[in-house]
Amino acid sequence: MKPVAAKIFHNARRIPEIYGTFIAGGLILYFFIAYLFGFLHVLELRLLNLFIMAAGIYYSLKQYRRTHHGELNYFRALATGVASSFIGTSTFVLFLFLYLKIDTQLMQTIIEKEPMGMYLNPYIATFAVWVEGIFSGFGLTFIMINYLTDQKE
Repeated sequence: MKPVAAKIFHNARRIPEIYGTFIAGGLILYFFIAYLFGFLHVLELRLLNLFIMAAGIYYSLKQYRRTHHGELNYFRALATGVASSFIGTSTFVLFLFLYLKIDTQLMQTIIEKEPMGMYLNPYIATFAVWVEGIFSGFGLTFIMINYLTDQKE
């Protein structure tokens, strides 16, 4: 009898939930590392979020291919990648919203340092992060599907 964890990872219907959770975990971990070392305000380092998202989407698409006998149906794989990024981004944004509501000093720092900061509040700030994450996930999924359909397993 296989362990429960092994069964979950081979369930084709749970790929977006599994890898979306990994994406969210990676983004939350990176947030705490940036906060701990004091480079949370460096905007250029947000590019690393893209690599975290790309890794999660890549592995979700590879898992999709594994659970579908080496086939990568374009539209179903697109839905899997976008759903993974949506779950990961939405979970991270929920965490970020709660964190900004609790740590008002961080929100105040963002308001003071950002060019449009005087118009920001936790709702608008997290919505901007959510939109950025959704579109990044869609773009990355589109690129990776085209890359992976050319590859052989």
